[in-house]
Amino acid sequence: MTAGLKKTLGLFDAIAIVSGTMIGSGIFIVSTDIAQQVNSTLLLLLVWLIAGVMTIFAVLSYSELAVSIPETGGQYVYLKKIYGKLVGFLYGWTFFLVIQTGIIAAVSVAFAKFLAIIVPFFDSTNYIINSGFLKFSTQQCLAIFIIAFITMINTKGTKFGVMIQNTFTVAKIIALLGIIVCGLTIGLKPEILHFNFSNFWSLPHLDTNIFSIIAVALVGALFSADSWNNLTFIASEIKKPEKNLPLAFIFGTGTVILLYILTNLAYLSVLYFNQIKTPGEDIVAAAMMATIFGSAGKVIISLIILVSAFGCLNGNILAGARVLYAMAKDGLFFKKLSIIDEKTDVPLNALIVQGTWASLLVLSGSYSQLLDYIIFAALLFYVITVAGIFIFRRKYPEVITAYRVPFYPYLPIAYCLMGSFVLFNLLIFKPAYTWPGLIIVLSGIPVYYIWGYFSKKSSAASLEEVPETT
Repeated sequence: MTAGLKKTLGLFDAIAIVSGTMIGSGIFIVSTDIAQQVNSTLLLLLVWLIAGVMTIFAVLSYSELAVSIPETGGQYVYLKKIYGKLVGFLYGWTFFLVIQTGIIAAVSVAFAKFLAIIVPFFDSTNYIINSGFLKFSTQQCLAIFIIAFITMINTKGTKFGVMIQNTFTVAKIIALLGIIVCGLTIGLKPEILHFNFSNFWSLPHLDTNIFSIIAVALVGALFSADSWNNLTFIASEIKKPEKNLPLAFIFGTGTVILLYILTNLAYLSVLYFNQIKTPGEDIVAAAMMATIFGSAGKVIISLIILVSAFGCLNGNILAGARVLYAMAKDGLFFKKLSIIDEKTDVPLNALIVQGTWASLLVLSGSYSQLLDYIIFAALLFYVITVAGIFIFRRKYPEVITAYRVPFYPYLPIAYCLMGSFVLFNLLIFKPAYTWPGLIIVLSGIPVYYIWGYFSKKSSAASLEEVPETT
């Protein structure tokens, strides 16, 4: 059956998809890497603030496209309609190969790693198979099981997946609020707060241009705030999209960005800046909670990250399969992925293929490298999509929507300039991470033409088999 997906999701569901997919494990970890790069309290907070501003700018811009084209596949569909099938395919190709499946693989392994703190059986050194180049640990086994389990939940129907999403999003927001409250009240140490902010406006001596330092440091913060665009993939299933899509984007991303900045203030209230830069064997959130609650703090933060990772995985698995479904409907991916299951009204085959590829990435052990590569690729497509708003308005002047980008054209121009500046600096200062990402994107060009060639050949063969009628 190839009927379309049904509108079953309300405003709260949409907000939960935005917030729930954004909050993964990044906020608990990446402040250390950012602090090491900027070496300044001011710049640490500034990086998170700029990442928040960029995310809000992108969200306000995407909302116009989402309301104008409330179709399954979201960003893939926007790029296809604005720039043509090739660009749409390049996004879908990169999305399937590394962006969505890479995120799913990495977050599932993060889930397994933090469970190993509580249950050592799932430690990465506990191998089920350890024979030369062939290695398979209990941690990888658990990561694959989690992907399969969440995929199975989502094959039972969108309502099941959304119910899980709503529950875990509420839980992780409460947990993050708990960390913030603990840091700003129970764990707050006036002497540490004074030390961290006494030289707030003084900047360290930097060998590189300060703007370039910020641009490169933004990677971790932008990645932690990523995945909000998952809502666009499932837009056709949102009730009253002209109203609920922009509201979900604004409330969802706004809430998460505020929580992220407050979380960093909590870190700075409990830990000296040097402790944030080098938290020892612990991640920065665990170091903060251990300072407040002792050894129990590590268990608490592990449980919080488990909840956060599970909800993040569910949102990415739920929404990501819709892109593969949309590509298949356009003949740009395997045809069977366009089938909607009659009983559950979900793209069953797309969910299975997505889960299978993500599991293979877990087995390969290459997901962490892929994540380094995809940050550049994901930001590149964000900039291209936001820039596409100018083309969209000229190409489709008849489309009049209830939502328009505020402060047009300045806001989308500002995002494109900021995003392009980050991309430019990443190409210069992080070539080992960025050029491979660009190569992955460009590798889709020959695949697109090869796929088109064999699709036409298959279609021609099918027509020849049809008997002539008189």
